[in-house]
Order: sequence, then structure tokens, then C-alpha cells
Amino acid sequence: MRAPRLRVSILGTFCTLLLIPATARTQAPPKPWPIRAVIVTTFEIGNDTGDIPGEFQFWVEREHLTEVLDFPGGPGGSSGPGGSSGPHPIRTNPGHTLLGIVSGTTLVNATASMMALGLDPRFDLTHAYILINGIGGVDPQIASIGSAAWANFVVNDVAREIDPREAPADWPYGLFPSGAQRPDPPSLPATTWTRSNLYTLNPKLTAWAFAQTKDLDLGDDPRVADLRAGFTNYPAARRPPFVLIGATFASDYYWHGRIMTRYARDWVRLYTQGKGVFATSEMEDAGFMNALERLHAMHRVDIDRVMVLRTGSNYTEQRPGHTAVESVTAPFIGMHIALESAYLCGSTVLHNILVHWDTTYAHIPGD
Repeated sequence: MRAPRLRVSILGTFCTLLLIPATARTQAPPKPWPIRAVIVTTFEIGNDTGDIPGEFQFWVEREHLTEVLDFPGGPGGSSGPGGSSGPHPIRTNPGHTLLGIVSGTTLVNATASMMALGLDPRFDLTHAYILINGIGGVDPQIASIGSAAWANFVVNDVAREIDPREAPADWPYGLFPSGAQRPDPPSLPATTWTRSNLYTLNPKLTAWAFAQTKDLDLGDDPRVADLRAGFTNYPAARRPPFVLIGATFASDYYWHGRIMTRYARDWVRLYTQGKGVFATSEMEDAGFMNALERLHAMHRVDIDRVMVLRTGSNYTEQRPGHTAVESVTAPFIGMHIALESAYLCGSTVLHNILVHWDTTYAHIPGD
């Protein structure tokens, strides 16, 4: 998540669920529900319906996620403004085939929430398609606010860092890979951190999802159009919202500016060995992917059925003639259009999968 600017402990048992009164909440099933799709979001601003939307609300309202389940590891109540204080209730449709969760923001909450969901005995996720769906920063060199990027790579930010004021004069920034001697080395050292900095999505499924959505009209917003016009240095930033494929870069830092955007571009290129191009920034996806890799090894999920879709709510650097501080503290006028793009593109793909469940159950689209 890149907007708003917000920064779980997992209990060792799920048995506490039995102590929670049923009331309006759905009781635990006698056997696991065979889930077909999971929508993963990171924050909700207030209520799940009827007010200012966060990443979850459109899914709840438009996909009729009317039944509520407590999320193990927390009180099961509302996670409060921004959704970052703990597990948010899980929601499901009446047919119990579709799940939606709010993980909480930042890498630690993303990892813990995904592991909790994947180990939950109430759900059979072995054939579930998992859509990580949220907003983020967008590189103005690559795309514009409201654009939707299907991720082919998720890159993490495990790094060494020194204050740039103490760095050699020829260093562009003070971050560099563990084991390396400087930023942006010609190759990566063989360190244990290298693997945790790169997650590759199923390329065939990613390409298929892109093909289903590339011609969608993502709409526009006059205020966003005015902001776009100021990016005279980047033609892509001035385009109306569109769909693309690009790498997403996860970091617990809410970073911003031309120098840090250069760092993200270099970092993605380095860790993908030139195969990936930095498109979006966020604060959760490497955590999700790390948990999903472990769950895949435990035969709880199928990592090849995972998709990551991030839509631009803001640019990762300032317009010409403006400062990084001014830009990073400005209101997020692109948030609503980014949320609409996230739902439109994500739901288009999931609906296609669910309508053809007789084949997509066993065969992943694009294969």
C-alpha cells in the first residue's frame, strides 16, 4: 500500500474461535470450504461498506461478500482507520467460494496475515486463485496515476544502507546490496538475502490476465489529468490510465523522490537480471509472496495461481519544478481512480476464472 501513509501477532491456536458468540458472524464449517478465489487487500479506511472506500470496500459491496468470519490472531473486530492495527474480519460470499481479507499494511502484517489465512483449517485453498489487489506508487517513466500493472516480479528491499551524506561522492544513493561494495554493482554477490529479494509470478497466468484487461477503459479524473500534464519529462505519466505488465517493489520505507525512484529502477533491474522493469511501489507484496512460497511447500496453496495487481494512486517522484517534500506530503487525488481500476481489472480476471470453473479448477489459464 502506498496511500494513505500508514505504517500481528499470530496466536498458536485457532481454538479460540469456538469461544466467540455466533451472533451475526458465520460459524466455522464442519469441513473446509473449497475456496475458488481469494482477494487480498491491505487496508480499509472505515467500515467495509457505505463510506469512503479503501482497498476492500468495492469488493465487499460489488461481489456480495455479506458473511463475516473472525480472522484468527486478533479480536476479529474492525482494524480501525487505515486497517493497520490488527486482523480485519474475513468476508465471504453466500456460496462460500470467494474470500476477501484485509491484511494490515507493511511487510510484517502482510506476511503474518497470509500465513494465518493459509493455515486456517476452515478453508481449502489448494485450488484457489489468489489475487493480491491494491494501490501503490507508480513510476512516471512507465505509467500514470490510475494505471493498472500486473506484476511479473515482486522485488523486496533487504539492503545495506548508510546515510548518503557519508557516502562516497560518486554514489547516487546510500543503499546497496548485502555483500556488495557499492550501489548498483554489475552483478549480485551470492548472499542469503538474494533469494528473499526476488519473487517471480507465473508468467503465463500474468500474460493471460493482462490480455483479459489490456483494452479496458479505466476512466479518468479531471484533477488527475491536470496533475499528469505537469510531468513534461515523461510521456507515459501524461497518458490516461492504461493496463501494463511491470515489476512491483515492496519496502517498509514510504520513500519518494527522483533519487529514490532511480534506486528502485536500479534495484529491480539488478535483482531480475534485467528481465523486469520497475512499475509500482508498495509495502506488502514481498511479505505475501514469502508466506505463499512457504504455504506452497506445505501443499496449502498453489503458487502458480497467484496474481499481483497494483494500480497507481500517486507518482513515486515529483513533477518538474516541484520538490520531493512537497510532492510526498500532497493529498492523494488519485486514490479513488486507482481503487476503481484495481476492482475493474481484478474482477474482470476473477469473473473469467469463476465462470469457467469447470476447466480453471484443474487447468490454470494461459497454460
